[in-house]
Amino acid sequence: MNSRKILYQFGYRRSADQDRPSPTRHPVIVVGAGPVGLCTAIDLAQRGVPVVLLDDADRIGEGSRGICYAKRTLEILDRLGVAETCLEKGVTWKLGKVFQRNELLYAFDLLPEDGHKMPAFINLQQYYLEHALVARAAELPNLDIRWRNKVSGLKQRNDGVTLTIETPEGLYDLDADWVVAADGARSALRGMLELAFQGEVFEDRFLIADVRMKGDFPPERWFWFDPPFHNGRSALLHKQPDDVWRIDLQLGPDADAKAEQAPERVIPRIRQMLGHDAFTLEWVSVYTFQCRRLECFVHGRVVFAGDAAHQLSPFGARGANSGIQDAENLAWKLALVIKGEAPESLIDTYELERSVAADENIGHSTRSTDFIAPRSAQELRFRDATLALARHAPFAKRMVNSGRLSMPSTYETPLSTPDGDAWSGSARLGAPLPDAPMCNSSGQPIWLLEALGGEETLIHVPNGAAAPAGKRVLVIGDDLFDVEGLFAQRFDTTPGSTYLVRPDQHLAARWRHATPLLVERASCRLRGFEGGHA
Repeated sequence: MNSRKILYQFGYRRSADQDRPSPTRHPVIVVGAGPVGLCTAIDLAQRGVPVVLLDDADRIGEGSRGICYAKRTLEILDRLGVAETCLEKGVTWKLGKVFQRNELLYAFDLLPEDGHKMPAFINLQQYYLEHALVARAAELPNLDIRWRNKVSGLKQRNDGVTLTIETPEGLYDLDADWVVAADGARSALRGMLELAFQGEVFEDRFLIADVRMKGDFPPERWFWFDPPFHNGRSALLHKQPDDVWRIDLQLGPDADAKAEQAPERVIPRIRQMLGHDAFTLEWVSVYTFQCRRLECFVHGRVVFAGDAAHQLSPFGARGANSGIQDAENLAWKLALVIKGEAPESLIDTYELERSVAADENIGHSTRSTDFIAPRSAQELRFRDATLALARHAPFAKRMVNSGRLSMPSTYETPLSTPDGDAWSGSARLGAPLPDAPMCNSSGQPIWLLEALGGEETLIHVPNGAAAPAGKRVLVIGDDLFDVEGLFAQRFDTTPGSTYLVRPDQHLAARWRHATPLLVERASCRLRGFEGGHA
């Protein structure tokens, strides 16, 4: 059973491009209107880049699919104008519990400190996120979504790409300076370029069931090793909106995927877990998974993002979260290149930064999978010994791996200017800035990341001298006020401290005492000019 509940359907609309005698040229065409493609297109459009978004379907809402969205993803969605809608609908959580049989091994808090606008995680069915993104896209005049436009051909040129598009009214061609392939795990564009994934395919099968019921489980992530209701396997429980609960049950490598989705097999399993039958099935699927990636994400003027570039196991909620971070990393770079404000080689740093992030996510994903579903007697002995120790030894609790949850990437990158001074605090070079509550010059509360938006920004702590010049300068105590002292704490400020922030809100450089020359060189460097010179 894989029920298909269509929540939102969009009509095919003929484009003026289909009536032109020669292909229309667009700066960017994004292929795939899932969360990654939508985020990429919205980000580009907000930066003033006209973008066409193509999708071969005309609907969203076929199963809940991804549900867990991390703090950094929510911060990105906030900049794109949809986080508030997601927070209103989503289930906020930050606590997780890990059990063996009925015994609680340990609990964890993913955001133990206050002073952040966004929570650690929300759970939200993917179709709600996609609907919020589609609604936001419709507000942007330079973003054209074309449903039932299927890419059926691709030709690379030195200065761009020609796509052949299949529609209900026939074929037409489009030219693009750049194409972003965000068309998912079964990427057609990846096939057209004859690109292969590298990595591991896991044989274990897992059952996903979305169950509607009234339950008194708290909004926490509960994971069981060898639960009494599912002997010898693992189980996971998450709360979603609309009184829907996500249940994952490990089935083993020999399970029959089709048979296991039948209601007569699923319902007894769920009844045994819950201890009652006051539930209805919303969506059921059986999956295996892969931890694989393309060797290169950039192929000429075609750039791969999200599941089209890399695939992960679901443990740790890294798939959609890493894909949306791909989108954020790529959009500002493409915008600068298209506007002539950065060299084309800046796109190579997308490859550099996000392929390292993919390797990091694949590593975490693989280790989680090996712990949850051991593939050898040795791995099983290690897992069981770790679980036994975790009852009594704090160090062993940290080794229990039920899915290391998604964290933002810290980039060790040529776009960063190495620190010349010693720094403490939680702000890290190459990482997204930690948020902090502030007030603006009118005395209105504002969060630091809200004040930054998506522009290259210089943050300066005054010391009596003039603030260094930059594209955009925010002076603490003038433009922004540190109302709770958390900015000073997290950024280890002293009089004269200056911070250069990338358009994706990652920290590019910082100085105890900046000079105009240092700032100019670091600004050129973050835009991809070698040696810090434009």
